[in-house]
Amino acid sequence: MVGLVTNCRACGGRLSVTMADLGLQPPSNAFLATMAEAKDEKRYPLRAKVCERCKLVQVDYDVAPEELFGNYHYFSSFSDEWLAHARRYCEMARRRFALDSSSLVVELASNDGYLLRNFVNMGIPVLGVDPSDTVAGAAQEIGVPTLVEFFGEASARELKRQGRCADLIVGNNVLAHVPQLNDFVAGIAVLLKPEGNVTIEFPHLLKLIEHVEFDTIYHEHYSYISLYAIEQVFGRHGLRIHDAEELPTHGGSLRIYACHAARAGLPDSAQLLKLRAQEAAAGLDNLDTFLRFAERLEACRRSVLDFLAQAKREGKVVAAYGAAAKGNTLLNFCGLTRDDIPMVADRSPHKQSKLLPGSHIPVVSPDELMKAAPDYVLVLPWNLQEEIRRQLDGIRAWGGRFVIPVPVVRILP
Repeated sequence: MVGLVTNCRACGGRLSVTMADLGLQPPSNAFLATMAEAKDEKRYPLRAKVCERCKLVQVDYDVAPEELFGNYHYFSSFSDEWLAHARRYCEMARRRFALDSSSLVVELASNDGYLLRNFVNMGIPVLGVDPSDTVAGAAQEIGVPTLVEFFGEASARELKRQGRCADLIVGNNVLAHVPQLNDFVAGIAVLLKPEGNVTIEFPHLLKLIEHVEFDTIYHEHYSYISLYAIEQVFGRHGLRIHDAEELPTHGGSLRIYACHAARAGLPDSAQLLKLRAQEAAAGLDNLDTFLRFAERLEACRRSVLDFLAQAKREGKVVAAYGAAAKGNTLLNFCGLTRDDIPMVADRSPHKQSKLLPGSHIPVVSPDELMKAAPDYVLVLPWNLQEEIRRQLDGIRAWGGRFVIPVPVVRILP
């Protein structure tokens, strides 16, 4: 479905409670090549609503997946921290699941092959599935076989017919990107071998609420997931979550471990029980919890605008770093343009020389930002702030300072 959504994409319940209304925004990865394209730029409502029944948080206006992901500009390989995270995961998975040359690992939303190439180097057969020919082409160039399509029950049945069922299914930061959540999880159940394993990582709704991470809300993220909500979805399709762990990635994520519900010998872990209790204590099964979020979101916007106004009064220049989706949500929610921030630097050559959606701030290389010597660098992908501060350590030479925008502005010493 494309357009306004009135019923929950997971259970069909009513979407009556608004957690965050971020106004009309363009898709956060719809970069522009020139200002001439700005007159045709599309904007859509960006609201996060909560299902009355299962408490899944989700956007209530769906943009066509083909528009969001067909020519995707996000390449995972441009983050050193993310590459290291993927490498550690693959080493763990090989040991924990006893993977070898007779296994098959399937990654859903495999991007440019950044993760699966680790398994390839271990001699473990892999298959990536990704809807973007842009990133899939990069994966195939490094020896990661990739199907260019949206994953769901039909594609899973075709792979099963070909005898390509999975010992391990990996899905990192994909679950939120799926508009047809039930079809996607049904596909996992079809593709998974009877004794197979599933690991899924996603930003944890609990951390989004605790740290006011509203900038992780954008059209590409159809859902904002709690353990409470996703256990209901998996159970509906004959899958059972038996373990979970907290991760520091993306401002606080969960990695869940799942299997077929009929599989014996995998009791619920102590960590899973602990996380269920944490969510219950935080009220993630209570609609009042979500209603209180809007006030804290507005406090963040005020702090960003106050900081920029003060910098302008003092004649200071504020540049930004990281042409990330979360940054575009923040910039557009605050109504910022190139008059406020003249440039944003990014390591990815696929984004450089383009304009950010909505704000139309030009994307430059990190070298250009260093030449400009701004007084402040606003770190938009704050989840990678340590890596970015190392990369741009040279700004100290002229007294430049880093600024973190959420939950409220912090100017780092």
